Amino acid sequence: MELEMYKSILQKELSKERYVHSIGVMETSINLAKKYGASENKAAIAGLLHDCAKDIPEEEQLKLAIEFGILLDDISATEKVLIHGPLGAKIVEIKFGIKDKEILRAIEIHTTGDENMSLLDKIIYIADYIEPNRNFPGVEDIRETTFNDLDEGVLKGLNSTIRYVLEKNSLLHPKTVAARNSLLKNRRNKRGEL
Repeated sequence: MELEMYKSILQKELSKERYVHSIGVMETSINLAKKYGASENKAAIAGLLHDCAKDIPEEEQLKLAIEFGILLDDISATEKVLIHGPLGAKIVEIKFGIKDKEILRAIEIHTTGDENMSLLDKIIYIADYIEPNRNFPGVEDIRETTFNDLDEGVLKGLNSTIRYVLEKNSLLHPKTVAARNSLLKNRRNKRGEL
């Protein structure tokens, strides 16, 4: 029943488009959790709530992050679109009373990724990227890849994000590079290539 309560709160607080996106991420997260053996409940909660701070104006996000004692690095403070992840995790903890560290971390890093991502981290990161309402060149390929090989899908998502950030001439968060490098190293280790 908690999901229904979260949905009703989000429906009042998010724009219609953001709410529809959040439902899409939740459903995609559940499907990926079923496929790869993660907790469907944790995937549903993290997927649904991942963007709870996204519709807060960026300057207000910055102010709240400071009030909550969230330590922002220089990149996040400059590229304010990145603040909603860590801020969202704090809001989920305080407002929704969710203390599960796996859920909170998945929400916190859903935009940047990070080194040594857990199964839930990967699911939320890529579900946000490939949910059914996303429509950009290459998304179908990433969707298909993700449902065949989660790590390969996440890697394609990270590569696509890095290209996008470079094309915009924006600052690239080091956690995104760390996520990509960590994933590549782990895959090579599993194959015995390192």
